[in-house]
Amino acid sequence: MCRWLAYSGSPVLLEDLLYKPQHSLVVQSLHSQMGAETTNGDGFGLGWYGNRDTPGVFRSTEPAWNDTNLRELAGHIASPRVFAHVRASTGSPVQLTNCHPFREGRWLWMHNGCINGFAGLKRDLALAVDPMLFPRIEGTTDSELMFFLALTLGLEDDPPAAVARMVGLVEERAERRGVPGAVQMTVATTDGTTTWAFRYSSEGRSRTLFHSTDISTLRHQYPDNPALHELSDDARLVVSEPLGDLRGAWREVPESSCITIGGGHEDLRPFQPTKPD
Repeated sequence: MCRWLAYSGSPVLLEDLLYKPQHSLVVQSLHSQMGAETTNGDGFGLGWYGNRDTPGVFRSTEPAWNDTNLRELAGHIASPRVFAHVRASTGSPVQLTNCHPFREGRWLWMHNGCINGFAGLKRDLALAVDPMLFPRIEGTTDSELMFFLALTLGLEDDPPAAVARMVGLVEERAERRGVPGAVQMTVATTDGTTTWAFRYSSEGRSRTLFHSTDISTLRHQYPDNPALHELSDDARLVVSEPLGDLRGAWREVPESSCITIGGGHEDLRPFQPTKPD
């Protein structure tokens, strides 16, 4: 599978997210503690927002731990909203167009998990994508197809509802084909202002997902920790696995949940698929 993080708050250097934490995402690319695989070396990607209308994206098929360009960029790029992903392929080729995050307009999307039986379902699912959007699909992953299905089903208007319809569609097509346990996902998406993250699997055994606790509370608990004083009160992280072992810094996102983060606030709600009519 994969590991990822989504950050929002005051602008931070990418290296503060990717390299400096005790159990940083780059460390996880080689030594994941909670993933389906220890090593996530089938490429990586970054998405960040700056002064333009659309986010910047940098992706590579190199392992994150061995990419000097990533280290160089991370020391010079600062952003208030960052997506980062290290990949472990579930069968699709290791190629640039299959690296996350995926971008369409202002939107970013990244995924850990899989669609079970994807090879047999791919045609059915591809035909459900809006014909105007279909030419924008560049790679061969189930993750990117999930993104374009969500866009087709209203992601830009109501992300939780669109993702619920997307998952419901995948499960319905899988049921027709006799494929059990169709969806395994932790997904993050953002329009540059708000981030939505989802934890769900058809079997009720989702991959791990955590979100950070309130930074101001942590400062009171750990007044001598300098890293906490470098973050703004509205800083929030959603991660596949914690970036460190600071007690009380992380909470697990419950099974079948959606967390919405914007303006320093988070809202955690149950998530359930919506079956097609």
